[in-house]
Amino acid sequence: MKSQDIKSIFESFNQFNILIIGDVMIDSYMWGKVNRISPEAPVPIIMSTKQENRLGGAANVALNVQALGANPILCSVIGKDSKSKTFYSLLKKRNLTGEGILEDENRKTTVKTRIIADNQQLLRVDEEMDEELHPETETIFIKKVQTIISDKKVDAIIFEDYDKGSITPEVIKSIVDLANKCNIPTLVDPKKRNFMEYKNVTLFKPNFKELVEGSKIDIKKGDFDGIFKASQKLHSELSSKYLLITLSELGVFISYNSSYKTIPAEIRDIADVSGAGDTLISTASLCLAAGLEPELIAGISNLAGGLVCEKVGVVPINKKQLLEESLEKYSNN
Repeated sequence: MKSQDIKSIFESFNQFNILIIGDVMIDSYMWGKVNRISPEAPVPIIMSTKQENRLGGAANVALNVQALGANPILCSVIGKDSKSKTFYSLLKKRNLTGEGILEDENRKTTVKTRIIADNQQLLRVDEEMDEELHPETETIFIKKVQTIISDKKVDAIIFEDYDKGSITPEVIKSIVDLANKCNIPTLVDPKKRNFMEYKNVTLFKPNFKELVEGSKIDIKKGDFDGIFKASQKLHSELSSKYLLITLSELGVFISYNSSYKTIPAEIRDIADVSGAGDTLISTASLCLAAGLEPELIAGISNLAGGLVCEKVGVVPINKKQLLEESLEKYSNN
């Protein structure tokens, strides 16, 4: 592929609107120092030196889509509580729209608080509700998402599922049916609860563990023929066009049209794998919207996922860096 073609692909990302449906959360961090043990119990006393709130979950996918130049539209259900105000302020700070966010006074805004001392996480405290949406809330949420799809040009839809309840079987079916009628590609980053509900989507992206559990086939990570057999079973059951499986240190596997391709991971200095899956599916959504071939979708997405692993913490992809690596790997002039 010519370098100018690759540059044009990356420039085209700026034109796309990507709808992200899923479970959003606040990632809260508390940093401090441990100087002594509590006299009340054998636990460390942390002297807090810094606290910070960041967008997490499906909102991190939105940040990655934004970092790649596209316009993310985030759709989720949060609580009507003090934490929801924090969430909206974080959206505003990152110039993200809240038009697809629905508040429900019967739910809780998810917050994951990590307590870190001397660069080591000592404790994580989760505040959340993971029950499925109440039927009335579910109906309102579906209509909200459908209205956005009808009123705006949507180039791809990502389902970012963390099993926290915002995505239900009815949400999936209603939105996938509408997307297919409108010829909008759909991508899924699944979790266990709704794994087999994502029928007729364009691209389904489980990790290896999720593939094994979902297909109920006992295979080893390096057994690509076995992975292909499991992927064919999933293709048949879900009627998905592409199956993109992340294999961590072994790279990615993509199957389509009764064939498959493996793309090895790049050799990197891995600092932190957090958020790599969010980056990968964000990149895949834009490559899919741009009409790229499946092997190139998997390849560029694989590069993106690897790049963020070189950074400490959950950080969005650097578009310029991804373009440079894509040119180096795929340009033939």
